[in-house]
Amino acid sequence: MSSSELLEVRGLSAAWGRTPVLMGVGLSVRESEFVVLMGPNGSGKTTLLRCIVGLEATTGGSVTLRGRSLDGVPTHRRGIGMLFQEPALFPHRTVWENVAYGLGVRRRPRAEVDRRVDEMLDLLRLRPLADRAPDALSGGERQRVALARTLAPEPPVVLLDEPFASVDVEIRRDLRSEFRRALAATGTATLHVTHDREEGLLLADRVVLLDGGRVRRAGRPAEVFADPASPEVARFLGYNVVVEDGTTVAVSPGDVEIVPPSPGARTGRVTLSGFAGERDVVEVELADGQRLECRPPRGSTRPDVGAQVGVRFQSVRPLTAEPGESPPVGSDSRSG
Repeated sequence: MSSSELLEVRGLSAAWGRTPVLMGVGLSVRESEFVVLMGPNGSGKTTLLRCIVGLEATTGGSVTLRGRSLDGVPTHRRGIGMLFQEPALFPHRTVWENVAYGLGVRRRPRAEVDRRVDEMLDLLRLRPLADRAPDALSGGERQRVALARTLAPEPPVVLLDEPFASVDVEIRRDLRSEFRRALAATGTATLHVTHDREEGLLLADRVVLLDGGRVRRAGRPAEVFADPASPEVARFLGYNVVVEDGTTVAVSPGDVEIVPPSPGARTGRVTLSGFAGERDVVEVELADGQRLECRPPRGSTRPDVGAQVGVRFQSVRPLTAEPGESPPVGSDSRSG
């Protein structure tokens, strides 16, 4: 293991009864790195986190932290912080007491507890709330308290299981920047789980895409987006996946041009046409049953639902991996 690698998962497998959930998963998190584990619902993301932290049994593989095997080590002795979707604060304790809890369990000296809690309250901008009970806080404030409590014992790595999923969109924007800032300020390595591709690409130093219990792609966000490699990854990243001249390709919705039915254009019927935030979205069902998402240029005329149209692809990305095949995770062999 490289000296820069902090957490390493090798060949990890897990099952629910006789049903495999994880199949030979490998990934790593380096010192101070923010890695995002992305994938659709049911892909095994949360199970992987629970295996890493010791809350779920594995059927194979290994987890090491700074080169030390965690096999057989109980959860509370692994030295890994974990924050779930729900903050699970102690309702009978104040914000200050919640943040101090992990330090007290570890029997830290009182002066050290006071100093560390004060640092966390300042870092997460919680000092005005220190004496409040959790039920007097907003959802975003509760998550910030939960992060402060997780970081207070100074774990070398924290696992975040969709911590923004239960808050409103406008609060989510603030939270993700607050979390990213706090984790960078403390130099804490992070493995963050989300099924929100935009969130994952925005936050990550590296992304690891999990689907069907296997790692399908890993690398820097821009690299993975530019070269999704497989149909599973391309679909998750929002591409249309189609067969063009016998080759499976990924087509960005912005690269699908809607034209009148004509020779050389694929023909189809508009099944959805509307405005989605800052862009128009048109869905076209082709004659062979495939559906394409199209994003016409701003200011262009949207076709009506039911209209017959043609489509042309302005740019395509070849997909080198067949469906179900795990492509290489990148040129850096440590990336997952």
